[in-house]
Amino acid sequence: MSVETLNLDRGHTNRGIRGNPWWTLAAVSIGVIMVGLDASVVAIANPHIAVDLHASLADLQWITDSYMLALAALLIFGGKLGDRFGRRNVFFIGVIGFAVASIGIGLVGSVAGVIALRAVQGVFGALLMPSTLAIIRNTFPAEKLNTAVGIWGAATGASIAAGPIVGGLLVEHVNWESVFYINAPIGVAALVIGALAIVESRSHQGHGLDVPGIAALSGGLFLVVFGLIKAQNWGWLAASTLGIILAGLVLLAVFVLIELRTASPVLPMHLFANRSLSIGTAVVVINFFALFGTLFFMTLFLQNIQGMSPVEAGVRTLPLSAALMVMAPLSGVLTQKFGPRPAMVGGLAAVAVALVLLSNLTAASGYNALWPAFMLLGAGIGLVLTASSDAIIGNASVDDAGVAGGLQSTAVQLGGVLGTTILGSVLSSRVGSVLTGELTTAGVPTPVVSQLTAAKELVAQGATPPVPGAPAALTHAIVTGSQNAFMAGLHTSVIVAAAAAGVGAVLALFVKGGQTES
Repeated sequence: MSVETLNLDRGHTNRGIRGNPWWTLAAVSIGVIMVGLDASVVAIANPHIAVDLHASLADLQWITDSYMLALAALLIFGGKLGDRFGRRNVFFIGVIGFAVASIGIGLVGSVAGVIALRAVQGVFGALLMPSTLAIIRNTFPAEKLNTAVGIWGAATGASIAAGPIVGGLLVEHVNWESVFYINAPIGVAALVIGALAIVESRSHQGHGLDVPGIAALSGGLFLVVFGLIKAQNWGWLAASTLGIILAGLVLLAVFVLIELRTASPVLPMHLFANRSLSIGTAVVVINFFALFGTLFFMTLFLQNIQGMSPVEAGVRTLPLSAALMVMAPLSGVLTQKFGPRPAMVGGLAAVAVALVLLSNLTAASGYNALWPAFMLLGAGIGLVLTASSDAIIGNASVDDAGVAGGLQSTAVQLGGVLGTTILGSVLSSRVGSVLTGELTTAGVPTPVVSQLTAAKELVAQGATPPVPGAPAALTHAIVTGSQNAFMAGLHTSVIVAAAAAGVGAVLALFVKGGQTES
């Protein structure tokens, strides 16, 4: 622990709000809530954005992914900026920019504008997020750090899980734009409390900005995600798909080489010499791969297949939200006592089982087939969230706190990007491959089937392609065939996600037991 941290801790009782660790935690947690809410609230708004702005499934993926991609690409860099120029300052810049970009999204009125401003949101989120963990690491003494990270994790998880509920209420009773306007008052609260409570801190080590490194990282991530999204239309084995993904991987390899050679790397490779930190990072990616990918297509299922309103769909996610909010802080207690391994292994195993349960859903499934899986999924995500954060942050030095915070947050967003991208593309590709057969089996005449196969993107959103003037029997057959095709895609997606969670559980077995090394 740094001398600065010890001095702050001794003075907390005499300084009121300024420097108080719990008020500081409240401020940064509000900032985290703003970012986490926007990562998932858009899932409920997607069907309405699609109708209002005439967005395709690929457009909806980009509305989610442009935000997460900017976060994933720049979070480590944002952590470096906080370490160099002051974490309090960078946190405030992030909060202000995020809130302003959010208002812009509600006003822009076009798909292209929404996608672009979502990316701007991500840029400012990348300044905000790593600073929160670094501020916590610098403010709390070692014996209270796990508790603080547990509360931070609960705020993160609760905001992500509450997104569909908040989004449902706002979309149904106001409009879809309001899911972004809500960030303005949240941002004001974070700024006011933060101005009163947060004490400035920065790393005492020299930090260059490593522009070549961040350019290679950002470019590599963008190309990989772009290739994965385009795979559903171009084909997974098409030369264009493989070429773009390979180019992205080459850039990421160049990034590693740059980091190994530069004097001031944006992501010091020595961090990964710690096994618990490395595995913790991989587990975070897998954890949020499952969460965001599942939220993406389950909201389409609830609204477009089962015909629920936004509020009804959001309320159906309450078991997930409640379990996550309970288990995230409990995971902090368990990790403090037993180390991160039990919570990480048990949590990912629960996630895998929950996803297997979701693979049994049908278009007509009742809520009893859904809520146990949602509850198990939320519990598993919450367990992993705090334990893996401890494995990453607890194994970094105080001077590397900003970078480690950026790494942990990068893993969250990268997992979300890959989950939305890969699982969305798997769903879309599966729908395209089975749509003709499902429509034919449902009794749709061959000439009509030929016309409808061009509407596979609409079916992949859970919607039924319209056939004006069709008799009731034909309309029923089209609905049945389209819904069965969507469900086939959903089943494949959740099985892929369950397999990833299983791999993560095995990896977590190799996290160092007991207390993480400091």
